[in-house]
Amino acid sequence: MSIINAVLLVGLGLLPSLIWMIFFYRRDCHPEPKYLVTKTFLMGIIISPIAVVLQVSFTQAGSWAPLNALISQTSLFFLWAAFVEEFIKYYAVRVIALRDPSFDEPVDAIIYMMMAGLGFAAIENILVLFRTIPNGFEAALSVWALRAIGATLLHALASGILGYFLALSWFFRQHRAKLLVVGLAIATFFHFTFNMFLTGREEQVRSLLFATGLLLLMSFLLYVLFVKMKKRSHGGIQISPAVEKNIVSA
Repeated sequence: MSIINAVLLVGLGLLPSLIWMIFFYRRDCHPEPKYLVTKTFLMGIIISPIAVVLQVSFTQAGSWAPLNALISQTSLFFLWAAFVEEFIKYYAVRVIALRDPSFDEPVDAIIYMMMAGLGFAAIENILVLFRTIPNGFEAALSVWALRAIGATLLHALASGILGYFLALSWFFRQHRAKLLVVGLAIATFFHFTFNMFLTGREEQVRSLLFATGLLLLMSFLLYVLFVKMKKRSHGGIQISPAVEKNIVSA
């Protein structure tokens, strides 16, 4: 493969995430600083290899006889993969955004979690393109198109839902650990369910319909949660520096 083709594949892999990032960014009435949005997006890319290592380690653990029967189950692997990816995206936001002074209101957690999710999705899209291009450009383009409106959006939505629970910890700091666990569990559930729909035994059209329905449900849920958090954030509640410190340590 030539360098030019490789660069084109990388650009094509990044494109869906960049389009979604611009889409969501422009719908924020009070846009976050571009530098921090970009840094969070890039951290989602940079930190993604950790998820790959953890997922590969999980599959290799199946070579140990006592765990072979358990780990060989596809559903269990997808559950583990979904959890790892959601946690990694949260960690990217914790490292970059939560410690920045510009992170100054609870609803920001939703925005930055979505940016990290889109960064993570970009790497997945690039890897999938390189893996499918040997089957021909048309095959790779078909997979890319499905991921552009499917898996890429899934990462943003699942991360955004987790971001809502992270935002709640501004108001219920005594329960911040529990809120994080609940948020991770819900994001993991949606992520896992989406993957299972696409890899299930149902016919392809039905699987796509189920996956699309799930994305629509997640979109509606995140919209409701976002509006709810906006109202709570702007309801005259003052956030003290102590609370800001607590959310960083969550």
